[in-house]
Amino acid sequence: MQPEFSIPIFPGRLPENAALSLLIETRATSWSGDPPEPFAAPGYYKGVLARRVFAYCIDVILIALLLVPVWVFCAMLTVVSFGLLSPVWLIFGLVPVAYHSLLIGGPRSATLGMRLFEIEVRSWTGERPSILQAFIQTVIFYVTTAATCWLILLIAPFERRRRTAHDILAGTLVIRRFPKPEILTAS
Repeated sequence: MQPEFSIPIFPGRLPENAALSLLIETRATSWSGDPPEPFAAPGYYKGVLARRVFAYCIDVILIALLLVPVWVFCAMLTVVSFGLLSPVWLIFGLVPVAYHSLLIGGPRSATLGMRLFEIEVRSWTGERPSILQAFIQTVIFYVTTAATCWLILLIAPFERRRRTAHDILAGTLVIRRFPKPEILTAS
């Protein structure tokens, strides 16, 4: 894993390597206009779909571990109150939403699984998503996947930036955290 670094960028003083320049610009600030095209900057999108699947598997395990103490707490409250506090079980469903919203909307803009697989979420303008935008993305994810039995995710392999429906509706994009610079040469 490469260490994260920051290089101060001054107008007119970018490194001479174009791929490294694009990497540094994107890490330091947001891009202007639309995100980089997959053909022009394939390093941002290469392998993102598989990484997202594996990252979500890790996140499911971590969420399950978080739900164990919540389950114990809710069960104890329900038993002690003879069922009067059984509506407290509603917080059980908030744990996955809070997990995704707070981590994606946080300073690293990635869940723990995403960090492990070196991907992150960005808004369409390249900025890190706000907590509200992360919340919207998370709610849309859970609603659409529950309503379609996960079939809605089949959009991603056919979308050029590998975006899912909840990415499109929330205005987000998942990219590699450390894109591999690839310099295209004319043949």
